[in-house]
Amino acid sequence: MTEVAVATIDAAVHNEVPSTKALFPYLPPYWVEHVQNTMFKGPTEFYYPPTSPIAARPGSRPEGSASNEPTGSRPGANLPSVVSAGSDLDLVRKQVLQDVEYAVMCSPYPVDSLHNPDAAIAFARAVNDWQVAEWLDREPRLRASIVVPIQLPHEAAKEIDRVADHPCFVQVALPVRAERPLGSRIYHPVWEAIQRHDLVAGIQFGGVPGNPPTPSGWPSYFYEEYVGAALTFASQLTNIISEGIFDQFPRVMVALIESGFTWLPPHMWRFDKEWRNLRRLVPWVKRAPSEYIREHVRLTLQPLDAPADVHELLAVVEQLESDDMLMYASHYPRVHAADPETTLLRHLAADSARKIRSDNARALYRL
Repeated sequence: MTEVAVATIDAAVHNEVPSTKALFPYLPPYWVEHVQNTMFKGPTEFYYPPTSPIAARPGSRPEGSASNEPTGSRPGANLPSVVSAGSDLDLVRKQVLQDVEYAVMCSPYPVDSLHNPDAAIAFARAVNDWQVAEWLDREPRLRASIVVPIQLPHEAAKEIDRVADHPCFVQVALPVRAERPLGSRIYHPVWEAIQRHDLVAGIQFGGVPGNPPTPSGWPSYFYEEYVGAALTFASQLTNIISEGIFDQFPRVMVALIESGFTWLPPHMWRFDKEWRNLRRLVPWVKRAPSEYIREHVRLTLQPLDAPADVHELLAVVEQLESDDMLMYASHYPRVHAADPETTLLRHLAADSARKIRSDNARALYRL
C-alpha cells in the first residue's frame, strides 16, 4: 500500500441558496414584489428532501438555521428556504477549502421546477449573479457552475453567453433528470454555447421536470429514486452518444456528478456490443461508444458503490481502461457512506491516485 497526499481539488461542492430572500438583491423588482405579495415563493421542489439524512452532514448548517423556514401568515413574512446546508461560505472555507487547492461548486438550485418561463429566466440569472457576488468574488479558490433554465434551451444558451466570460465559471449545471434526454436536438443551442465558451457540461444528480424519475413510473420513496439514479445517468450517457453530440460538438467534455462509477464498465460493454449490432441506425456514431466515453466523459467517485473486497473494486477501476476518468469530489454537504480515501485511493498506485485527487480535475477545468 502506497501512502500519498490527500485530494487537492474537490470537483463537486454543492452551494445552496439559503432562501428566496437571499436572491432579492439580484432579482428584478417585479419578482421581488411578486414573491412578497403572492403565493409564489420561488422553487419549492428540491433535488434532495430537506430532512433527508444524506442531504446534510453534521455541522454543515449555519448555527440556528433549520432545513426549512415556516411560511408566515403575512405574505412574504417568512419565505421558504432551500436546504441551508452548504449555504455559508465561512463553513465551506472551514470544512472544505482548508484541505484543497480548488473546489468546483455545483449549485443544485431547482430552476427547472419553475413552469413560468419568465420566472425560470429571472431566477437563473439571480442565482448566477448571487454566486459571483457572494462566493466567487469573495473566495479565489472557488470555481462555479452556471445555473440555466434547461426547460428553455434557447434561454439557457443566452444565460451561458451572459456570464461565461467570468473566469471562475468553468461548467454548466445540467440536472440528470430533464423533460427529454439531453442529447435531443432541442438542446443543441445549449451544447453549442457550452462548446463556444470552452465550458464543461456538468450533469448532476437531481432534476424536477415533472415526469417520473424511473422508467416504470413514480416510486414511493426518495430512497428508490436515489438508488435508481445510476440508471438515469446511464440513459443520458447513452442518448448523448447515440444522438451524436460528441461528433457535432467535438470539444465538449461532460462531467457526471454524483453518479458513482462502478456501473459504467458493464454499461460500456453492452453499449459497444449493441452498437456493433445496430450501428446502421445511428451511422453518425463513427466509433465504439466506449471510445467516446473515455475521451469525453469524467465522473466523480461518489457515491462509491464498493464491494467488500477491495480487489474487486480495483478490478472495476481497471475495467475503465483509463486513468483519466475519475475525479475526487466531497459532494459537500451531502453524506455518503464510503470514504474514498480508505476505500479506494490509498490502494491505488501513486500516479493513479494523484490523477484522481487532482490532475484529472485540473485538466478538465483548466485549473
